[in-house]
Amino acid sequence: MKIQLCYASRASSSEHEVLNDLREILNEARDFNTKHDIHGVLYFADEYFFQCLEGDELIIQHLLEKLLRDPRHQDIKLFQNNVLEDEGHFSQWSMKYVRRNSQIQQYFQSKGYENFQPLDLKDDEIPDLLALLYETNSFNLSSE
Repeated sequence: MKIQLCYASRASSSEHEVLNDLREILNEARDFNTKHDIHGVLYFADEYFFQCLEGDELIIQHLLEKLLRDPRHQDIKLFQNNVLEDEGHFSQWSMKYVRRNSQIQQYFQSKGYENFQPLDLKDDEIPDLLALLYETNSFNLSSE
């Protein structure tokens, strides 16, 4: 069975280490995901990560176990898993990276937040955020 798992977390690294952490996370994710037919998106802003993974339930559960032990993340919040009826939102990316973006910031401001606060989202708000992330251009972190 294919599922979608989304989570938010706070970066545990210092401000000057987080860019390196992002590169490592993206490289690891893209390598692993390509080998295991996993797809997803990663967004980072204001010291918070939001990631959504789509693929085989057993592999996603394995990734979740790794995530929960990953020292680069703290205050991890898991959102409701969804069963995928089709290929999912991000089937063309092993791991899409979306950098800080005005559309995402506006979405959070419309919810009453000053900045990116993914830990405060509710399960029913995730589809709107995913739609924005799907429509937003992806970036190669090494070019920043």
